Amino acid sequence: MSKTIHIQSPAQFTSVLSSSRTVVVDFYADWCGPCKQIAPLYEQLSQQLSRPNQITFTKVNTDQQQQIAQSYNITAMPTFLIFTSQRETSRIRGADPRALSAAVQKLAAEAASAPSSGADASSSSTGETWLGASLPRGYSDITDQVDVRGLDFLNLDSDAGPAREVFGSAKPSALSKGKGKEGEKDWIESDTDEQLMMFIPFQSALKVHTLHLTSLPPTSDEDDEAPMRPKTIQLFINRSNVLGFDEANDTPATQTIELKSSDWDAETGTAKVELRFVKFQNISSLVIFVVDGDGDGEKTRLDRVRIVGESGEKRAMGKLEKIGDEQGE
Repeated sequence: MSKTIHIQSPAQFTSVLSSSRTVVVDFYADWCGPCKQIAPLYEQLSQQLSRPNQITFTKVNTDQQQQIAQSYNITAMPTFLIFTSQRETSRIRGADPRALSAAVQKLAAEAASAPSSGADASSSSTGETWLGASLPRGYSDITDQVDVRGLDFLNLDSDAGPAREVFGSAKPSALSKGKGKEGEKDWIESDTDEQLMMFIPFQSALKVHTLHLTSLPPTSDEDDEAPMRPKTIQLFINRSNVLGFDEANDTPATQTIELKSSDWDAETGTAKVELRFVKFQNISSLVIFVVDGDGDGEKTRLDRVRIVGESGEKRAMGKLEKIGDEQGE
């Protein structure tokens, strides 16, 4: 029986990337002759080297999964991508048996000398960062650039976890049906209504490409007053302090995002929000305004916020300067 996983959706692909230390991906098309020629070798490597939670072989039909192919800039078939800890580490274009075999054999040797633990286990035991979604090619997780000392939230429920917890690198405790360290809640919720305002200053000027928002509210069967996942989100850049709710309503947002139920990954509870990158250059601070939630509840919940992009030169600490007079500058 084949051990190769045929990807049927972007959510499934994200789940595979987050559950295996190394993932090998064959981007192919049914009409592609070279794809058919190298397919038996790929299947042989999969049979020989697949290891649970360590090395996973997948195939992506580029005609059926165009969103995934476009996300990784696949322009020729076959193309083989290799991911380690959800980061692309190798790319092989064309049906090159020697290059493919050499790359995969090297990964197998590395995996043989690594501890045999799942992706989630390694993130909690070794200090590696947990990610609920895959990283776009060429960009990295830069959440460590958040200046947690300058965070300022409005309408934050004091009974939830500390605000800084949503920027933590550990796997959300809700995925393990527990609580964070020392029994603390490691998520945040809004207080008197569903709206939540978050002022997030950075230690350096950033280029922000994507936000990963994780929300893991309990089901209605578990809690009659369960909070909701965010639905409408507005983003404001380069503010010197937090926006008031009335001020936010009167200020044009840099970008407004409408999240659908299908945007949330079923396994990780994470929505991958790609931004209008040209508007998010040289960012010193970000305000995230959760306008409403997806449902009839009274509160919204966030378990993790991850910032994806590029970091730049560190600014002088203690003073946050607004860059430009107009939004987007």
